[in-house]
Amino acid sequence: MIKQALISVSDKTGVLDLARALSGLGVSILSTGGTAKLLLENGVAVTEVADYTGFPEMLDGRVKTLHPKVHGGILARRDLAEHGAALAAHGIPTIDMVVVNLYPFQQTVAKDECSLADAIENIDIGGPAMLRSAAKNHADVVVVCDPADYGQVLAEIRGGEVCYATKFALAKKVFAHTAQYDSAITNYLTSLGPDQAHATRSAFPATLNLHFDKVQEMRYGENPHQAAAFYRDIERVDGALANYTQLQGKELSYNNIADADAAWECVKTMSDAHAVPACVIIKHANPCGVALGASAFEAYSKALQTDPTSAFGGIIAFNCEVDGKTAEAVAKQFVEVLIAPAFSSEARQVIHAKQNVRVLEIPLGAGANRYDVKRVGGGLLVQTPDTRNVLPAEFKVVTTVQPTPQQLQDLAFAWRVAKFVKSNAIVFCANGMTMGVGAGQMSRVDSARIAGIKANNAGLSLQGTAVASDAFFPFRDGLEVVIDAGATCVIQPGGSMRDQEVIDCANERGIAMLYTGTRHFRH
Repeated sequence: MIKQALISVSDKTGVLDLARALSGLGVSILSTGGTAKLLLENGVAVTEVADYTGFPEMLDGRVKTLHPKVHGGILARRDLAEHGAALAAHGIPTIDMVVVNLYPFQQTVAKDECSLADAIENIDIGGPAMLRSAAKNHADVVVVCDPADYGQVLAEIRGGEVCYATKFALAKKVFAHTAQYDSAITNYLTSLGPDQAHATRSAFPATLNLHFDKVQEMRYGENPHQAAAFYRDIERVDGALANYTQLQGKELSYNNIADADAAWECVKTMSDAHAVPACVIIKHANPCGVALGASAFEAYSKALQTDPTSAFGGIIAFNCEVDGKTAEAVAKQFVEVLIAPAFSSEARQVIHAKQNVRVLEIPLGAGANRYDVKRVGGGLLVQTPDTRNVLPAEFKVVTTVQPTPQQLQDLAFAWRVAKFVKSNAIVFCANGMTMGVGAGQMSRVDSARIAGIKANNAGLSLQGTAVASDAFFPFRDGLEVVIDAGATCVIQPGGSMRDQEVIDCANERGIAMLYTGTRHFRH
């Protein structure tokens, strides 16, 4: 039974209603500082911790709850007679509930004007100590660090008592929360150089802590003999795949999620560039068809033409609402995952008949992960994500032949697609659709040849197409292959020791070539 609760929160969301409800149930409330002031001003009976301990707050509030009468009341085990005797000997009542959340350290250091002094002052000491004490003794103490849990806790108190399963779940949340809080402090402080300047801190702290919450365990990983699970970043990323709502279908697999992320990130880039309906079809993390259209149906129809064979069993993503007509077209093929920001009621009815299709609804957004990570033996490779999108105004024409306005559009589109194709990447495009994609080859020449083979198999002509290469052509042979296939303009980063040789080849063959100065390796 809860007789006494300690409430001291930085985030005061819902705390007044919680305190009123507890007081109405006969619970005595201890509080500090701003929380006590808020409760008293609103008619809730409160005992200040300083009055309770008989020791005043000091050092500008740095010391207020660090006292035996607080921590003894929290940590004492109710099942041990010697603990009860110790409390009685020192006149310490038990504290049966602790409601605490912490100084806003992460919000503080996210501000451009933050100083080291500001950051240090927002490192909470008493709060984590109380949370950890209560979580350690969760069998006897209800500990709450998240306002989202107030409702459930109150409901159980009104029902008689908070069950052990809830107490344990709340304790686990506390230890995860304090670990993440301490990690944020470590990440920040170890990102500062000798000058201790907030404005010049490194993007890569000396000690890197990453935190994720488990969404689900999977039947298996990339292959059946591997175990796997999916985790979501604790810091929500706007517009990210992890924000999905699954409308129907089987449980997502490891490969489903990996491929769905590739599809979603690619279609988001198309949205940013063109603000028109776009469709991306992914197979084994590579785009096998990407297109723009006047409608979702047109974009899908064009994307499917690129490589209908590979599209079988693929992942399909749209940057716009999927309507009934588009859903009917998609339903005619075997698709593993279908993704869009929204689905019309007609589309949902059509797709509902395909119960095995995994349908994900994800809000569009421009957010990106803070880091891209890749495990290596005994370590971790960490980099910032490849969010660089070169705009047409930044393109540099390096040939005698100048691109036409239509070619510029095609080149810009091809360049966006190439960023999402595994290296070495060669992408043929025309009129807002991919015509041939060569991916993941050890030789750029082979990627170029494969793209041509793919187009031929799909019955598509590469005459008059635009080609994007994710990295420079090291020799003229790769350029010769795409020109022979029908390309009339090419976009590439440039930067090879033989750039002039490649430029000379383009001039000799009478095509336009543009440099971006940006490489998009994707391993």
